[in-house]
Amino acid sequence: MYSIFERNSQIKDAKIFMGTTEEIRDNLVERKSPYSGKVVSRMPLCSAEDTKRALQIAKQASKEMAKSPLHQRVAWLEDVAKNLKKYREDIALTIVDEVAKPLAFARVEVDRCIETIELTAKELVALHGETIPTDITPSGKKTLAYFSRVPVGVVACITPFNFPLNLVAHKIAPALGAGNTVVLKPTPEAPLTAYKLAKLFNNSKYAIKDALSVVYGDVEVGSTMVKSSIPRVLSFTGSVPVGHIITREAGIKKISLELGGNAGTYIDSSADYKYASQRCAIGAFINSGQVCISLQRIFVHESIYNNFAQAMAEETQKLKVGSPYNEDTFMGPLIDNEALDRAKSWIESAKKEGAKVLVGDKIIDGSFAPTIMTDVTDDMKIVCQEVFAPIVSLVKVKSYNEAMEKMNNSPYGLQFSIFTNDLKLTQRFIQEAECGGVVVNDIPTLRFDVQPYGGSKLSGIGREGPRWALEEFTEIKSVIIC
Repeated sequence: MYSIFERNSQIKDAKIFMGTTEEIRDNLVERKSPYSGKVVSRMPLCSAEDTKRALQIAKQASKEMAKSPLHQRVAWLEDVAKNLKKYREDIALTIVDEVAKPLAFARVEVDRCIETIELTAKELVALHGETIPTDITPSGKKTLAYFSRVPVGVVACITPFNFPLNLVAHKIAPALGAGNTVVLKPTPEAPLTAYKLAKLFNNSKYAIKDALSVVYGDVEVGSTMVKSSIPRVLSFTGSVPVGHIITREAGIKKISLELGGNAGTYIDSSADYKYASQRCAIGAFINSGQVCISLQRIFVHESIYNNFAQAMAEETQKLKVGSPYNEDTFMGPLIDNEALDRAKSWIESAKKEGAKVLVGDKIIDGSFAPTIMTDVTDDMKIVCQEVFAPIVSLVKVKSYNEAMEKMNNSPYGLQFSIFTNDLKLTQRFIQEAECGGVVVNDIPTLRFDVQPYGGSKLSGIGREGPRWALEEFTEIKSVIIC
């Protein structure tokens, strides 16, 4: 276990979990803070052979795991959630160290992780099947027929940097809770965050032997997991290009993909534009725009465009950019210099094509300032591709129909939203938006961990959220007793 006072002494830990066993490795990769540049953790670099071994351990343990009583798995999840509460500040600071998420939001992520695990434990009560009347057709006959949900066996999980704790929990808590064994490959940007969560799982008195392994690395490790015939389910959160590779190479297994987005909102003439501007500033720039449902395109009715643009600029300039360790910081740096250079280049490219900067486009304390673009065109990268940076574009439209056409004209379909006081328009939007989730009178960046979450088009396959993840990580077994 860790406490806040031990945090700095733990950055040298370089251990992997091969089932229940912790192993120390010498081949290490340093993780430097995106904010300070100081070394904050060290990742043991795993090989393809390490990954194969972890998968084999998971396979061998899967039969015993499937036999484990449900009450033990529920108690296991509840115990992890309890200990997360105990070490909330330590783990929040670890998130700040590794990915420079502002401290206030790192604490929120820990709290959400706790809720995700607790929700999973509650949803396990409802993980059951039902009886089926087999004499409902003339060709049938009366039997005792039913189906139940059973664990798939082994689940392979690959997770991203932007929510390095909660998005791990969204995969491993339902997978383990359903009675599967898990091999986790966490993001290389936050190895210590994942290690601390895995340690809470593996050190619990309710832990089931060899149920969870953690392997660190990048392409070699991920590719080995994808191509292996051992996992029955592969759950991945990350980029569209990697999603394409997974769908080509995964073979016959269930895949769950939570990929990119290009979230948009429409500000109708009937909306409260001041309220909308406040929420849009949050939705566009929280977590430095590094959220798959980060608000990237704002379509504003021409009758209120100027008022909204001014209000949005004012709200954006209120956001504090600076050290992620300060309590009142809203936004810190991007994850690395490559992301920063990409954001700069996209802005410069758009400016050369005629776009204008309303606010931002500068560096503040090492961070790319929240930036609002105007006069953009539909073919600019900052509009038609996923930016994953604190950049949002304002687009003036003549009508809802124009906004809806532009919003749907995207290869992504994760979440969209609308601000309006027109009930009929709300009903139309819910029906016509081509995406996995719609939000009315708030930002598309709004997500509750209890809801089904996922997208259409290139935004992914499957749904997360405890209830739906439990379905992803189980299979139906049909039974007939004559």
